[in-house]
Amino acid sequence: MLSLNLLATRQGRAVFDTWRAQARTRLRSLPQQQLHLVRALAPPRGSFPDFLNPAEASQGLSEGVQAILGTSRRRLREEMNVLTVAPAWLRPLADGEPTALETLGQAVHGYFDAALTPYWSAVRAQIEADRAVRARDMLRGGVDALLSALGPSVRWRPPVLETVYPLDRDLRLDGRGLLLVPSVFCWQAPITLTDPRLPPVLVYPVARTHHWWSPQRASGQTRTTLERLLGHGRAAVLRALEDGCTTSEAARRAGVTAATASEHVRILREGELAASVRDRNTVLHVLTPLGLTLLRANRSGQPIASTDRMRM
Repeated sequence: MLSLNLLATRQGRAVFDTWRAQARTRLRSLPQQQLHLVRALAPPRGSFPDFLNPAEASQGLSEGVQAILGTSRRRLREEMNVLTVAPAWLRPLADGEPTALETLGQAVHGYFDAALTPYWSAVRAQIEADRAVRARDMLRGGVDALLSALGPSVRWRPPVLETVYPLDRDLRLDGRGLLLVPSVFCWQAPITLTDPRLPPVLVYPVARTHHWWSPQRASGQTRTTLERLLGHGRAAVLRALEDGCTTSEAARRAGVTAATASEHVRILREGELAASVRDRNTVLHVLTPLGLTLLRANRSGQPIASTDRMRM
């Protein structure tokens, strides 16, 4: 939903314009009815229905879509009202008509395949890097350190977490936990669900560079990089990065010099097996989903299954 918001704006041009251009080209193959539908449900400004962000989506796209299609008619009707502009042709969806829901499911799958699948490994790498940083904050200083480091648009004033937001709003936890969701497509300010009765969620932007989308390299260069990954020292550094660490920590775990570890990490990053993120005055390295899959396959001695490749 947030990527759809950004697709219709010019926000973050240095960060997202390359992705926008490539995604728009790929979206031309999507049926116009489906493209109009997802764009209408996720406008560039204003709220969009909460049912489009089900908790089940954390288990995967198919599970998320199934949860969307199982939304009750009452909830569909209520939440479609949050749209500032709701064309008349959205009425069948608000009424829960099976054909309209089926079209929505096809549209979500089609949009994801065209606009996100080619970049999903890069998205996952950014998320894993952010999770590693948050875990270190938690270990270093508990909840206070975690919430204090969420970014310049978030301020922790115990017991209140303040964020920049499009409107003045209070969200009371009342004993419920707060689910923190890092997002590549969340731009500048965090967001939350519209309905305060739903489990509290705070979606916040990860730290990105202007080349976060990890543009594809020529096949010859990729093969050369992967060939350079072979070797005892580099494999040791690959294992060292499993739970995230700095260059010096990787060197100590792998039993090599800091300079050697730095070179190994650079090559792993070129091969899209590792990602790096700055955490204050240090740089933290983590494995990408591809790197984790490679590591686990080598542990088991089994080849990478086709289902694993599909998840990357």
